Amino acid sequence: MTARAAVGHPAERPPIVPRAAWLGSAGPHRQPPPHYDDRVVAVFVHHTDSPNGYDCADAPRVIGDLYAGQTGAKQWDDIGYNFLVDRCGTIYEGRAGGVDRPVTGAHAQGFNHRTAGIAAIGTFTAGTPVPKAMTDAIARLAAWKLGLGGVDPRGTVRLTSSNSLSRYVKGTTAVLPAIAGHKDGFSTSCPGAALAARLPEIRAAAAHYQGR
Repeated sequence: MTARAAVGHPAERPPIVPRAAWLGSAGPHRQPPPHYDDRVVAVFVHHTDSPNGYDCADAPRVIGDLYAGQTGAKQWDDIGYNFLVDRCGTIYEGRAGGVDRPVTGAHAQGFNHRTAGIAAIGTFTAGTPVPKAMTDAIARLAAWKLGLGGVDPRGTVRLTSSNSLSRYVKGTTAVLPAIAGHKDGFSTSCPGAALAARLPEIRAAAAHYQGR
């Protein structure tokens, strides 16, 4: 199934906590201007590979630590993910530029353009429980974000690799799910076997939230 124009299938925007909620605990960093694509046609689902036992009230601190690591030791210009979701289903704005705009992220080597990165806070290897609140929030967020670009969450999209470090040689056009796991585009175990197994459910729920 190829992703089709979703005329008449927008989804409601879920509540999204702004960057200010976690940025204050992350330390100073000079923020360059964001980059944009024309639209978002696919979502990559990630896990942050961080501990699962956090209190949801501590999620801003966890995100601040991720940001500090990516802009510090890794010397990235910002946090790579466009959004992060905690185990209670709270959605946080990640990368700067506006949640309703097609911000170019730094989350999927070779496939950052025209995609959004949604990171589940935690580590979801095989056998790890994935909270229903988390998967439902990911589905609602993906439904809304893909709806802005007119994309069916159950479909596939054609994306051109910009980097040969991905699973596809630079310039290769790949056919990927509109809601993909990070491992679909890059040689990694992310988003973990347990969360990857929930992707069909997330796609179906996202389509439902689009009224399909």
